[in-house]
Amino acid sequence: MTSDDKPKNGSGRTRATATGRVRQSARQIPQAVEPRPRRYMVAALPQRYLTALGVAAPALDADTLHRVLGDDPRVRVHRRLPVSAGGPPLDADGMPFPAVVVADMTPEHADELRRRYPQVHVERDRLLTYSEVPVPPRRRRATTAAIPAGVASTFGFLVRDADGAPVPGATVFVTGYGWPAQAVTGADGRAVVTMTGETPESVMSVVVKPRAGFWSRHLDRPALSTTGDNLVELVRLSDSFEGFPARQLLGWGRQAMGVDRLPPTFRGAGVRIAVVDSGAAVRHPDLAGQVAGGIDLVARKAEGWSLDQAGHGSHCAAVVAGADNGRGVLGFAVEAETHACKIFPGGRFSDLIDALDYCIEQRIDVVNLSLGCRHPSPLVAAKIEQARDAGVACVVAAGNDGGPVGFPGTLPTVLTVAAIGRADAFPPGSAHAAEILEPRTAEGYFSPRFTCHGPEVDVCAPGVAILSAVPPDAYAALDGTSMAAPHVTGLAALVLAHHEDFAGPYRARDARRVDRLFQIIRSSCVPVDLGDPRRTGAGMPNALLALGAALANVASATGEARVLLEHLTTEMVLAGLLQPAPGGSAGAPAAGGRADGKPVNGAAPTVAPAAAPAAAPTAAPTAAGPVPPPVTAPMPPSVTAPGTAPVTTAPVTAGAPVPGTVAGDPAGSGVTALAWLAEEMRAAGLLPEPAPGIFG
Repeated sequence: MTSDDKPKNGSGRTRATATGRVRQSARQIPQAVEPRPRRYMVAALPQRYLTALGVAAPALDADTLHRVLGDDPRVRVHRRLPVSAGGPPLDADGMPFPAVVVADMTPEHADELRRRYPQVHVERDRLLTYSEVPVPPRRRRATTAAIPAGVASTFGFLVRDADGAPVPGATVFVTGYGWPAQAVTGADGRAVVTMTGETPESVMSVVVKPRAGFWSRHLDRPALSTTGDNLVELVRLSDSFEGFPARQLLGWGRQAMGVDRLPPTFRGAGVRIAVVDSGAAVRHPDLAGQVAGGIDLVARKAEGWSLDQAGHGSHCAAVVAGADNGRGVLGFAVEAETHACKIFPGGRFSDLIDALDYCIEQRIDVVNLSLGCRHPSPLVAAKIEQARDAGVACVVAAGNDGGPVGFPGTLPTVLTVAAIGRADAFPPGSAHAAEILEPRTAEGYFSPRFTCHGPEVDVCAPGVAILSAVPPDAYAALDGTSMAAPHVTGLAALVLAHHEDFAGPYRARDARRVDRLFQIIRSSCVPVDLGDPRRTGAGMPNALLALGAALANVASATGEARVLLEHLTTEMVLAGLLQPAPGGSAGAPAAGGRADGKPVNGAAPTVAPAAAPAAAPTAAPTAAGPVPPPVTAPMPPSVTAPGTAPVTTAPVTAGAPVPGTVAGDPAGSGVTALAWLAEEMRAAGLLPEPAPGIFG
């Protein structure tokens, strides 16, 4: 009791309030645990549809349906789905999307409603799940020993980094013969897990998943103690990527799909993307200014979409459109207009319908759906078809339970993405390594155990150890088809922005536009031969192949680039900022950098006279000087698409050529050298800020 409730007469009895009732928190009143009612969507079918089915009962309008359900004492109405004003009809005869009421009831009463009102459609409003890999394993091991239920083991864990500092907020998963258990580390890095019916010898695995900043850890058949702390040390992400996050990282997924070889002006401007997920942490440095708007379908607050407690939506959003600010991670389409539709936590089919209505009304071009369900929904399928007719393309994650493709990835109207991994993209002993499923390609690519598979898979994309932004201002390496889908969403935005078809014959917002986009992405795929096309679809999309026609237009401008490069080089030599190469002309600087002999950004690239259209984007200099060159994840050799030049695959260090340089051009010349020269001239006050153009 509180001090106000203490008796004044020392009797020890609780003092009654003025109303004669004892002050007691509702939380203190025990409540019997009972089964939850199930949630349903009840739709009023149009008259034309009923006539086609031979149903004689008249159609119900939205108000009548709402009143019928509201007057039913065995139904609890939650809400009506708003009718979209901008959506196209469901068929050529103008049939609209039906009015839908979301309500709770028992399964028995739902069956009764179907019999009583044949003019309505009743279906479960099921929960959706993230398409991030669940931990622990998706399927429990078969029990091989009967352990008495009275046996219990308690395990203490201490999670810290290599310097001995505790790692708070890490989730420790322990899997034995029976049900798994988990705990979260406190401020001291400690967590305690108690497992009934398990012994130290029956524990099969321990997985430690940090909230951010570290690689995960997987321990198979660990020798655990029940009398002291079990120490688990985690490796920092910055130990694997030098200077990260202060230096920008070009992730292995960008390189694998050839996005790092696109011209720096290919940034997705003019395209609208929506990420239907858990919101987007707009205060994160990589998302600040990158998310233009959104809708909150969880708390239904005006700016609720800008908060992300789960981190899943922020991770996806930064893969798609992470800021080009010289730090953190770089998105695929940094100048696209990105929206966040928040439906998690607790997202259901009805929330997805609401989110798709928002996308139709906002004229979104590409929607990322890193979510799924094991059961189909006719109403969601109809809404996705309506979105397609409105020119809204849905890119869907295949799912992560290692089984068949989940819904809505099973629909023919979406582009379904499976995950692919690369064996050298993460350290051994991490949870990522435990997902490797043999065989592997010569480049180290593999299909992870978790990815769903089937004939519905259209393409595969990087989805293992994907490093991206999580709130409030950190980074995490996650697995899942959730991470693969944003790679394809980002590429789709680039294709819509820069492929000539979408400024010409497929400009109109209709189903033809969506189908053409999916066709271009599928036809750009480089096959990934792992022995089972159901796991990889057509292969991994390649940006150079998808945007070949647009790249040809850029290549025609390289003559102008060469002239400008030579002019800038000459100006720098004349200004004393560069030394001419021995025996060379004034326009050929020596390898090394400034006239005073000091290196620039560690070491200056050697300038060559050729200009290549495919170069990595270069961030604008800050007030403190030029931005350091980005860090790149190492790539395996010979990652090449048919008909393209091989990629330089060695990891980049300061001053080395930017990744994506065409082999045979070791100097990293052309657009990259021009950008470097321009940065140095701006730092010296010889050039103003760059104007829009082919060099960004």
